[in-house]
Amino acid sequence: MKSAKIFRKGEFAGVLRESDEGYSFSYDAKYLANPQSQAISLTMPLSQKEFVSSTFFPFFDGLIPEGWLLSFATENWKLNPNDRMSLLLACCKDCIGSISVQEIGKEE
Repeated sequence: MKSAKIFRKGEFAGVLRESDEGYSFSYDAKYLANPQSQAISLTMPLSQKEFVSSTFFPFFDGLIPEGWLLSFATENWKLNPNDRMSLLLACCKDCIGSISVQEIGKEE
């Protein structure tokens, strides 16, 4: 199971998880309590409920690079192009826009 902290404009927004059943995203309680917080995506409005999907969320899939950068990642880092969560973790630590991704290690 892989997990990632999701940040919006440098502020911890929530956690994305991959499991055998699929994917889930939940906002952090402190993030939800801040009146300045904004949703990370229109498809994931601010909510205490957990978002669950059997397939990778289109919003996060859209953060993964395309073209030559995707080819670079898959060839040089030996990543499977179908393993979208691994690609997100490898390529989106500091992606363009307000969202960034940080892998949660096994020790966390």
